Amino acid sequence: MQNAATTGSLDREWTLRVDSQHPAVHGPMTLRLRVDGPDPDARIQSAEVVVAPLHRGVEKLFESRDYRQALMLADRHDWHSAFGSELGLALTIEHMAGIAVPERATWIRTTMAELNRAIHHLRWLGETIGELAADEAESLVLRDSCRRARDRLTWFHEANSGGRLHPMLVVPGGVREDTPDGWAAGLRTEISALTDLADGLVKWVTTHGELSGAGVGVVPLDLATSYGASGPVARASGLALDLRLDDPYLRYDELAATGVLTRVTASAGDSQARLLILAEELRVTFAVLVAATTALDAPGLVGEPVNVRLPRSLRVPEGTGYGWTENPTGINGWFLESRGGPMPYRLKVRTASFANAQALSHVLVGETVRALPTILMTFLLVAGDLGK
Repeated sequence: MQNAATTGSLDREWTLRVDSQHPAVHGPMTLRLRVDGPDPDARIQSAEVVVAPLHRGVEKLFESRDYRQALMLADRHDWHSAFGSELGLALTIEHMAGIAVPERATWIRTTMAELNRAIHHLRWLGETIGELAADEAESLVLRDSCRRARDRLTWFHEANSGGRLHPMLVVPGGVREDTPDGWAAGLRTEISALTDLADGLVKWVTTHGELSGAGVGVVPLDLATSYGASGPVARASGLALDLRLDDPYLRYDELAATGVLTRVTASAGDSQARLLILAEELRVTFAVLVAATTALDAPGLVGEPVNVRLPRSLRVPEGTGYGWTENPTGINGWFLESRGGPMPYRLKVRTASFANAQALSHVLVGETVRALPTILMTFLLVAGDLGK
């Protein structure tokens, strides 16, 4: 971390250098800070998250792509929530076009959405632990366990979709192809071996010294609400909003009715609470994955179709629609306006990182520069999700 300043001035430019393990490393992320001193214990007086158009105005690109091609672009902005992004757009298109999705495809979508969530949470938890661990042997072992678990789950993600980061599995009316033989059973076995890891993560977050005591990076409930924060960041502040439970899609209503899917919230709103939400949600996601893969192996679903036959040129009836999903990072929304043609007339994206970043600008005021890494890692910001 470096700074530069004019002698006798409080204006200092701080540069945070992220290494290859930082989850947002694929794109630039800049903070403009005003601090009251030159050392890491200096207090932040003002903060601004600088938003850059990283992806060349993807909302304009959507207007020159047909609906199938638009799904390919949809998962590009938050590379840690890629499946949820293409899913949200597909659900919006299907609702407006009146397309019914086969049951097996819906369960595949549910499984992949939660597999994406598990990979996402393991990435943030593992690398945050690595950031805070220093040379603590036990913490570094836990970080490495998260990395190995993430790699194993990513193998299942790639085996089913062909992509480690951008699955492009969803198509209007279902998914591109069925799961490989033995995929659901293999994933279920893998998840069963990760129960102890989830318990260890919860224990680490609740007992680690740097996270206990006075709250670091507190997001009050009213601030989370006024800035539209969502996902684990908002639920850590007591905003008990989870679209899987409050506006169910896929098979989340069934999973909630059987008690497999449960709501996880906290009230402290600090960095520890945000990490605890991730760790507790990981437990829930593991349970959902076991239930979803069991459903995929049920005799009534095996061999069933995973998509529907659609016209070569898919057209959405004239009108407007809005769809949203509970992505791992937070709520991802799609406003679609159609004029009846083969391409969207207007497609507006609501990203989780953009809203969360606005709250971060207020949260940082009064904190020390030394606390920046902890706060930033627990805000789950992805550079591509900030600017479109």
